[in-house]
Amino acid sequence: MQEISSAEIVQRIRTENPWWEGAHTISPFFAGMKRRAYFTLLFPLVNERTTRRAVVLMGPRRVGKTVMIYHTVQALIDQGVRPQAIGYISVDHPIYNGLSLEKLFEFYGQSSGCDYRHNEVWMLFDEIQYLRNWEVHLKAAIDTHPNVKFIASGSAAAALRLKSNESGAGRFTDFLLPPLTFYEYLDLIDKGDLVEKQESGSGGEKRYFFTARKIEALNEEFIRYLNYGGYPEVIFSSEIQGNLERFIKSDIIDKVLLRDLPSLYGIGDIQELNYLFTTLAFNTANEISLQELAVNSGVAKNTIKRYIEYLEAAFLIRIVHRVDHTSKRFHRANFFKAYLTNPTMRAALFAPIAAEDDAIGRLAETAILSQWFHSDATLHYARWEKGSDKGEVDIVSLGSETQKPNWAVEVKWSDRFCEHPSELASLISFSHRNHLKRALVTSKTKTIVCNERNLEIEFVPASVYCYTVGYNIIHSKNRRTA
Repeated sequence: MQEISSAEIVQRIRTENPWWEGAHTISPFFAGMKRRAYFTLLFPLVNERTTRRAVVLMGPRRVGKTVMIYHTVQALIDQGVRPQAIGYISVDHPIYNGLSLEKLFEFYGQSSGCDYRHNEVWMLFDEIQYLRNWEVHLKAAIDTHPNVKFIASGSAAAALRLKSNESGAGRFTDFLLPPLTFYEYLDLIDKGDLVEKQESGSGGEKRYFFTARKIEALNEEFIRYLNYGGYPEVIFSSEIQGNLERFIKSDIIDKVLLRDLPSLYGIGDIQELNYLFTTLAFNTANEISLQELAVNSGVAKNTIKRYIEYLEAAFLIRIVHRVDHTSKRFHRANFFKAYLTNPTMRAALFAPIAAEDDAIGRLAETAILSQWFHSDATLHYARWEKGSDKGEVDIVSLGSETQKPNWAVEVKWSDRFCEHPSELASLISFSHRNHLKRALVTSKTKTIVCNERNLEIEFVPASVYCYTVGYNIIHSKNRRTA
C-alpha cells in the first residue's frame, strides 16, 4: 500500500496558498465577497504582535469563518506583508491526517521557502478541531516560535471554546463570529440605504439612531432576514432558500446535535438532545419551565440542565433568566426563556414565516435578542404574579454593579399600542417600580414618542430597532479597539 509522500503534501500546501505566486492575491471567488463588519474587529487582533497569543476564531457552522480567514490573508498582503510569509492550511483535508501541528508547520516552511525561525510569519490553520489535541499543539507552537502569529479557526464551536478555556489561558485570544446581524445583512446585500442615520450622542459611548426611509421595504427585508438572513451563503442563493431543511438542518444543526456535542460530552441518547432542541426552537422567546420540559420529555431535570448547557456552548441557543417586578432574580431558575441565536434556524426546522403569521412577534423578539447577544449587556426578562398584580416585560438590562435596571424594552409587531399606550400596563408598572423615566416599545411601522402616566414611551419599528442595536454594538467595539 502506497503512502502519501512529502512531495504531495508540499504540493497540496502550495495549492492552498495561491497568493505565493502570480498576482499575489487570494482567489477571485473569495476576493469578490464583501467583508463582514466583524472583520474590522478581528483584523487588529491578527496584526497585534506585542504579546505572544494565538487568535482562535470560533462560531457556529457556516457563518463565514473561512471567508474571513481569506480576507485576513488579503488584508495582510495589502498592508505589505510578503505573501510567502502568510501560510494557510485547511486541517480537515485528508492528506494531513495523522500529522502534528509542528509537522504541518515544517511542511509550510518547505513549501513556501520562508524562514519562519528568523522572519515574521502569519500562520493560519482552518478547521483546527480536526487535529487531535490541537490546543496542546498550538500552545507549544506559540512558545516555540516567537516570530509566528498563529490564527486558528474551527466550526465545532463548543469543543473549541471548551479546550481553549482549559488549555489556552494566557496564550489564546478567542474571537466569536456570530450569525449575521440585521445591519450586516443589509450591508451585504447593498440595501443599507433603506435606513438613515439621524443623530449621535456625545462622549466615549456614542450611539447612533436610525429611521426608515421606506418602512414597507425595510420590513420586507426584515422578514427575509428572519427566514434566511443568518447565514451569508443563504442570502445569495435562491436554491438554498428553497431547501432550507437540507442546508441548515442537515448541514448545520444535525452535525452539531448528532456529531459535535455527543463526541464532546459523551451523550448517549441523541434523540433526547434532538427533542429538547426542537422544542426550544419551536418555543423561542416563550417562557419555559424545567418541570414542563421534564414532564413532556420524560427526561430528568438535571439531564435537561446539562443538555441546555451543551446547546449554549454550541452557540445554538441562549438562555435569558427571569427577574420579578422589582428586578430581583429568583434563587431557583425554574423558569426561563430560550432564544435561538439565529432566527433562521426556526424557518429551517419548521417553515418560513410571513409578516402576519402568529409566530412573527416571537421571531422578531428572537432577532432583536440575537443582536444583543453580540454585546456584554446582562439581559433578563421580567415576569411576576402576586394576586391580581401580574405582568411581563420582554427585555430588561441590569447594571453590572447596581443590579438595577438601566433600561427596558417591550417587543411588539403591531402599531396598535402607539394609539393605545395605556394597554402597556406591565411595562408602565415595572418602569415606575424601578424608577425608569423612559422605556422603548417596538412597533410594526410607526415611530412616535408619547407620555403615559409620567413614563416617556418611545415607539420604534422592530426592524429599525434591530438594525440600530446591531450597528451600535459593532461600532462601539470598533471604537474600543481603535
